[in-house]
Amino acid sequence: MASLEDLKLYQTHPHACSYLEGQEAVTIFVDPEARVDQALYSQLSRNGFRRSGEHLYRPHCSQCSQCILTRIPVDQFEPNRSQRRNLKNNRDLHVSVDDQPDIELDYPLYERYIAERHRDGDMFPPSLDQFQSFLSAEWGVTRFARFYEGDTLVAVAVFDLLDDGLSAVYTFYDPDCEARGLGKFAILWQVEYARAENLRHVYLGYWIKNCAKMNYKIQYRPLQLLIDQRWLTLR
Repeated sequence: MASLEDLKLYQTHPHACSYLEGQEAVTIFVDPEARVDQALYSQLSRNGFRRSGEHLYRPHCSQCSQCILTRIPVDQFEPNRSQRRNLKNNRDLHVSVDDQPDIELDYPLYERYIAERHRDGDMFPPSLDQFQSFLSAEWGVTRFARFYEGDTLVAVAVFDLLDDGLSAVYTFYDPDCEARGLGKFAILWQVEYARAENLRHVYLGYWIKNCAKMNYKIQYRPLQLLIDQRWLTLR
């Protein structure tokens, strides 16, 4: 496998930022031909990279540094009152974990979620090819947690197992179950899953202060922020 020191990195041309209106973004990404395993992926995650499909990337904008990688320190995290209420409201759900997507089961829920919740985003309109290329990787680390109300699938949380934690990749859920707060519940469940597996962190992706749809991440305290390649704790 490639080592962190030997990796080739590539840089995109400036393009429209997906999160901040009127801003241009630049992204660096790992050589798609590099051989990736869990150890390398874990190192890259600790250094600010995220995964989309089999692409590992990190923002590299010269005029902006608002994309800040976040992670929850599992041993220090205690749910607040709102989060405890969420856990109570969803205690009737049961969860199964698999290492492969179930296209017939998962994709219709994903399609509804994107079509009803993210019509204004880059992922609309949804497609089966997009679903497969976005969520899956061939590194043997991806898991699909399926949340059921009785026999009905209501949410899927996709996450990757790292050597020091898990990385929350994406969660999609039944738009008709909005009152359950399934996005919040999926994060809380992943914290408990990591705790049970003796993993230290849950990586939540980038927090952007001036992007309202990213603000949910700072509700999980303490939260560690990667700033100038140092992990700092927000309490």
